[in-house]
Order: sequence, then structure tokens, then C-alpha cells
Amino acid sequence: MATEAATLNLRDIGRNGLGAPILLVMMLAMVIVPLPPIALDMFFTFNITLSLAILMVTVYALRPLDFGVFPTVLLVTTLLRLALNVASTRVVLLNGHTGTGAAGKVIESFGDFVVGGNYAVGLVVFSILVIINFVVVTKGAGRVSEVSARFTLDAMPGKQMAIDADLNAGLITQDDARSRREDVTREADFYGAMDGASKFVRGDAIAGILILFINIIGGLAIGTLQFDMPVADALRNYTLLTIGDGLVAQIPSLVLSSATAIIVTRVSSETKMSDQVMSQLFGNPMVLAVVGGIMGFMGLIPGMPNFAFLTLGVAAGAGAYYTWKRQQQELLPAVQEPVEQEIPTEARDLSWEDVGPVDIIGLEVGYRLIPLVDRSQGGQMMDRIKGVRKKLSQELGFLVQPVHIRDNLELAPNAYRILLMGVPVGEAEIYPDHELAINPGRVFGTLQGIETRDPAFGLEAVWISPAERDNATTLGYTVVDASTVVATHLSELLQSHAHELIGHEEVQQLLDVLAKNAPKLVEDLVPKTLSIGIVLKVLQNLLEERIPVKDMRTIAETLAEAGARSQDPGALTAAVRVSLGRSIVQHINGMGPEIEVITLDPSLEQILQSSIQAISEGGAGIEPGLAERMHQSLAESAQRQEAAGKPAILLVTPAIRAWLARLVRHSIPMLNVLAYNEIPDNKQIKVVANIGTDAPSLGVQAG
Repeated sequence: MATEAATLNLRDIGRNGLGAPILLVMMLAMVIVPLPPIALDMFFTFNITLSLAILMVTVYALRPLDFGVFPTVLLVTTLLRLALNVASTRVVLLNGHTGTGAAGKVIESFGDFVVGGNYAVGLVVFSILVIINFVVVTKGAGRVSEVSARFTLDAMPGKQMAIDADLNAGLITQDDARSRREDVTREADFYGAMDGASKFVRGDAIAGILILFINIIGGLAIGTLQFDMPVADALRNYTLLTIGDGLVAQIPSLVLSSATAIIVTRVSSETKMSDQVMSQLFGNPMVLAVVGGIMGFMGLIPGMPNFAFLTLGVAAGAGAYYTWKRQQQELLPAVQEPVEQEIPTEARDLSWEDVGPVDIIGLEVGYRLIPLVDRSQGGQMMDRIKGVRKKLSQELGFLVQPVHIRDNLELAPNAYRILLMGVPVGEAEIYPDHELAINPGRVFGTLQGIETRDPAFGLEAVWISPAERDNATTLGYTVVDASTVVATHLSELLQSHAHELIGHEEVQQLLDVLAKNAPKLVEDLVPKTLSIGIVLKVLQNLLEERIPVKDMRTIAETLAEAGARSQDPGALTAAVRVSLGRSIVQHINGMGPEIEVITLDPSLEQILQSSIQAISEGGAGIEPGLAERMHQSLAESAQRQEAAGKPAILLVTPAIRAWLARLVRHSIPMLNVLAYNEIPDNKQIKVVANIGTDAPSLGVQAG
């Protein structure tokens, strides 16, 4: 019970943050307050035990970061050892004249038993330990720490980019990326701290040498001058005590230096160091067989220690045979497995595992396009598609799902097909050994080749040989390779179908990311105010009109406020559009202070509003002839704006904006339909066209 109570008290001290201050105060007390020999025995034994424990931790750690506090522990143990040196020096110099047991049993044992009571042998042993520690272990560990710190810091940008690439490719989650970034930062901090901590070990070795000479010279002077001891007795007593003190300090120092060298030379692995040594050093039977043969040959030479060499030769040969036999047994199941699979078995019943999930985004290619997606054959399409996903994810505001690519023998050899939810949304035919010269609208000549149209935008284009690339560029054509054609087509389709790519899982991820910065906002929004399904529908409505959902904080704040008044996704979408008005207008019109817009006559707006209300109540809609003339006038006005290099913007009342946007979304794709309340206050409006009901074309130009 007493032991358990003491353990709990120590845990409470550590938990309250008092452990380190108490330890530092104790080390300071050892420097100032004289310690009795029994206390020195306890502290020196504790120092040796702590050093061995640290060595074992470094041996069994799977990677350096598993013992990330090692630099701090190294500093504390070094200070503890130096404090003990000061305390023992005081005792040796004060009481050394009484005999070799003046500084306690530990120092006496190391000075008497370990070196046989011969101070000359003790000096040699101590010198050898210092040389090993200072010249070999400490110097090598310091150099490895320095180089590791430099290379770790140099590799940080590359590791961060690799993490971002895996995250953008969908190979890891946000949590995995965050954890890996923290590991990279911790690794750089660790090796940087080890670079500095290794200097403490080096300084400790130098201090041990100086303390040795100070103790011997000081002890000899005190013994002969103050206590009138014979020179031989004074030299023997003080030298043995100093040697014992030095060995007690140098052995833990050598252990910690070895631990430092082990941890900075470790390679991160999922196996223990002992398993790595056994598998990598003795895992090749050929190595052991050759070593056994050489040792056996040397054992047969007359005059050599035959028994030792022949014994080790036989042991190495037996180890080689055992290792070879074990490897053969491990390979045997792998060899027999295909044979066992060839035996016909009873047909397995169908299960849900046989029903494969539908790929959200799929790309099917004909057999002649396989080299484009095969990296081993120099294909670049995989990298282009990864770039498309990264670009769209950044623009749209959510992670676009991976593209699953497979070959399809039912397609033409040069054809490809893009699918969403298993349904084809686009297909085209390309020529891998040609390049596509696209006519952007104005060129200064013609090209010989296979005439076609750009699959992404429907522009006139020609497939030409790579040798004609420079000529086509000179004539004003935009020339791209086959992989870029597919990537551009995929990008355009994914952007236009972005609302189909976002689902409940993506919305939950967006909310989880937002919750890290605004937890109360997310808590009040879902599920208190709105369900995740309604939030999903609002985001889908925004993406369908090509409005990114990057500003999730503004969207969530607007939904939390408007959701208390209405649960209708259409009304909520309109409210969010008003909040995002500045970014919507800037995306369409840029930073210009003036916005050129097309408007509807108030009488026409009144007719449309009444017709929409009638449709919602089950009545008749807008008169077909009026709808056709209005649509024609809108198309003409939008084309004039596009020809002038200006964005085509239709400005209407909020009540009819959503209906008109759906009406012209596919027929007049260049026309942007905005509501009056979506225009920021700092923008000036210039009406360039007004659509009324009186003229046949319904179009009246305004200055």
C-alpha cells in the first residue's frame, strides 16, 4: 500500500507540472549543499539506472519521433551528471584523506574493484573510455545530428508538397494530411533539437577530462599540504577516488552517447531494431555461408586458434542452412497456392459483394488510347487528370472525387467516354499521335489534317502532325496534345455538372472543416436549424449556376439566419446569393466599378411574375409567342455584349430571377441572370439594352 501511495504521489506531482522544477531544484541543491556518502551512492545508482532505461527506449523505439522528448531528457541527464560531479568533487577533496571509502561505496567500488585498486590501470581505463566517448561516439553522433537536421529542413517543402498532392488526389483524408504535416514539423524540430543537444554530450565529455585533472591535482595538494599525508598515499587515495568518480560519471555518459548515436541513425520502420538487424544482417544465407567457409578455412591453418575459428565457422554454416531452410518454407505456400486454386470447387453463391458500386466519375478509353493512361509507356493523362481535379477542387470549394479509368473494347479504338454516376455525359475521338489545332475565332490561314471540333467547347479544329505545330501556332491556332484535349473536356464537363458531384459526404466534410474554426455556427446550423439534406440542396443550386462554395462561412451564417424563417431551398439559395453578391459580380464582371446590364421592361416583368405565380397555382403559363420573342431578344443582346468583349448580364427582380436563369441556362449559356439585390452598393449600373413588349423583337437599345 505504501508503494502504491508513493507511486500515486509521484504521478500527481508529474501531472501538476512540478516534476521538472523539483528535479532542477534538486540538481541545484547538489551543487550547493554538501551531500553525505549514502546520498551520493543513491544518486549515482539512479544516474546509471536512468541512462540504461534511456538506452533501452532508443533501442525499442520504432522511429525517432517515438522518443521525441529525447533532446530534453539528454540535457537534463547531462546537467544531473555534472551536478553529481560537483557534489562528489566536494566530498573527495574534503574527506579524501580518510581513505578510498570517503565518497561512498559506489565510487570506492569503481575505483577499487573495477580497476583492481591500481590507479595507473584506472587512468588508462578512464582515458580509453574518454577517447571512445569523445572521439568516436560523441563526434560521430554530433555529425549525424547536424547532417540529419540540415537534410530534414531541406526536405520539408518537398514533403509538404507530397502531402498536398496525396490530399488533392483523394488518397488521404484531411485528418491524415494534418497528422502527416504535424509529423513533418515534429521531425524537423526533433533533428534540429538533436543537433544542439549533441553539443551538450560533447561538452560533458570535455568536462569529465577537466574534472579528472582538477581532482587529482587539487586532492594531491590538499592531502600533502593540509593533512600532511605522504605523497604516495595522497596520490593513491585521491587518484583512486577521482578515477572511481570519473568512471561512475563516464559510464552513464558513454551509455547516453550511444543512445544518441542509435536514435539519430535509426530509420523509421514498423519493426524493432533487433528484428531489423537480424533480417538485414543475417537474413541472406549466402552471406553466412561465405563467412562460415572463410572461418573454417582459417581454422584449418596450423598455428591458428583452431577451436575458436572452427567453432564459429560451423556456427555460421549452421545459421546459413537454417536461414535457407526457413526461406524455402515461407516460399512453399506461395508456390502451392495457385495449384490449389486450380482444383474445381463448388460454385459460390452470390452475395452483395458481387454488386459493385457505381463510379462517381469514370473515363473509358479505346484500346489505342491505353498508352496515354499508362505511365510506364510515357502516358501523361493521369498527371493531367490529377491536375484537373486539384484545380477544380480549389475553384469549386470541395474535393472532387477520383476519376476511375478503364478500357472499353466496345468503343472505337481512338474514342473515349466520360461518365457520371455510370451515365455517359460526353464522348469524342482523338488521335494520340497527332495534335489538335483549335481555331479560337480568328486565324490567318488553313491547315492540312483531319477536320473536327474541339470536344470541350465545340470550336472548329484540325488534327495535325506534331511537325506542323510551329506553323499552326504562327497562323493563330491554339495547339494542344491529345492528353490535354481529354483533360480539358473532362474539366468542362465536371464544372458544368459540379452540382451532381457534391453529396451528403462532401457536405459533412465541409461542415467538419468549418467546425474547426466556427464550431458554434455549425452546431446552430445542422441539425438545429436545417437538415443536412437542405444544406446539400442549397449548395447544389449554387453549383448548378457555377457559383463556388468556397466561402462556406458566409453560406453557413446566411443559412443559419434565413433558415429560421423558411425551409424552402429556393428561398434559402436566393438569400445566400445576396450574401455572396460581391464575389458573384466580381467573378462575372471583374473589378470594374461599372456594370453593363440588360433589363426587362416593368410591364414585361409584371407579366412574367404573374405567369410564374399562375404556374405555381396550377394555372396557365406565359404565352408561347411572347416567350419566344423575349428569348430571341435576350439572345441577340447577349451576343452583342459578347462581341464587344463585355459580359452579358440580365438584371431582373428577385421574384423572377431563378425562373429566368433556368430558362436561359442551356439555350443562352453566356447570359448571367442577376437580381437587383445581388449587386453591391459600390457598383454603378449602366443599362445597355431594355427588353419590352411593344417591338416585334422586344429589343430596344439604350445608351
